[in-house]
Amino acid sequence: MIDIPEELTATQIKYGGEAGRAFLAALPERAADFLDRWELRQTGRPMHGWCALVLPVERADGMPAALKLQAVDEESEGEPLALRTWDGDGAVRLLEYEQQTGTLLLERLDSSRHLSGVADSREAVRILAELLARLTSVPAPHGLRRLGDIAARMLDGVPRALTALADEDERRLLTDCAAAVREVADEPGDRLLHWDLHYDNVLAAHPGSAREPWLAIDPKPLVGDPGFDLLPALGNRFDPAEVLWRFDLMTEVLGLDRERARAWTLGRVLQNSLWDVKDGETRLQERQVSIGRKLLAWKPGRHPS
Repeated sequence: MIDIPEELTATQIKYGGEAGRAFLAALPERAADFLDRWELRQTGRPMHGWCALVLPVERADGMPAALKLQAVDEESEGEPLALRTWDGDGAVRLLEYEQQTGTLLLERLDSSRHLSGVADSREAVRILAELLARLTSVPAPHGLRRLGDIAARMLDGVPRALTALADEDERRLLTDCAAAVREVADEPGDRLLHWDLHYDNVLAAHPGSAREPWLAIDPKPLVGDPGFDLLPALGNRFDPAEVLWRFDLMTEVLGLDRERARAWTLGRVLQNSLWDVKDGETRLQERQVSIGRKLLAWKPGRHPS
């Protein structure tokens, strides 16, 4: 039997409804099945994120690994394809995968050391940017969600969102973000994007391994322009004074056209805002508003110090 963390139970019920309850009910048997099927021995207490349970395990040959049990949805179904495409280059290595349940066996990393624990925020941004540059340099394989389709759906949803927002300045911000996306929507890009590379999704390698110091985990992959991957690094460990510095550094490290990158980053502000409105909010998140306004006021020619 496994202990299902209360926090995972709460998020699955809140966001997954009946599907979340079914996933939770199936977890103990599913865990036991894969421990037996892949000849694994559980070596520690379960860990979890918003939507997955992760068991530290050891393979029959003594290799440490991590068994990831998750529900299959449009975000998680592309994870194994992305991980296989990167093949451990800057990302956690995929060892086994079962398609029907979305269960993954991953190499073990050091779950106690996240990039968010690096005290110097600017050094953390540099590390993340260098990882992201490598990940997004890879052409996306077939079979993943496409940014062009996502952008089209976002733009279709803007008129309804505008009627729900209570603040005129926020309505104007949303309109300006949508206008920026329209300027680049006909060239959505063809790179393999992580989509959720924030500082807690970068872990240190397992102690004693010969792997590189930091590796990305938990992609929600799609095909698109690398500029659409920048926002998590601007919004997490949020510091208003660093937003433009981080944006300039990341676009420099990734070698991006800054005007296009700004437009796609505003697209992420738009996406997050549309999700909030869909959830019943009538005001936008302060952090999203701050980032959006700074990027809309940004002028080319800045360089990281």
